[in-house]
Amino acid sequence: MKNLYETIGARIKQLRTEYGEGIGMSQDELAYKMKTTANTISRWEGAVYKPSAMDLHRLAKIFGVSISAFFPNMETPQKLQGLMSALGELGESDLDEITQYALYRKARRELEAAKKAKKAKK
Repeated sequence: MKNLYETIGARIKQLRTEYGEGIGMSQDELAYKMKTTANTISRWEGAVYKPSAMDLHRLAKIFGVSISAFFPNMETPQKLQGLMSALGELGESDLDEITQYALYRKARRELEAAKKAKKAKK
């Protein structure tokens, strides 16, 4: 069974080799579009390097697919796909703030659920 990064690497290679109605794209061509090196593309495909969310966002834009294309077992609701697409345009500090806010919302929801459970016991 492949781990997540092996799955992502295989999907990058598949999208690259099938690009342009089967014409394909070399690692050099993809590296140029990604503003990186062919060695990095090769290492992503071999799961030696781990592409970031920003890298996956840029790859998705180049290949004209949703970022969820790299996660075949993950069904992503339309709203979440839009959010993931928007996140790719943000910088590191913006992503940190959004992550902190999401964790706050999650903690708040868990606290509210605990309060409801406590009231239900009374």
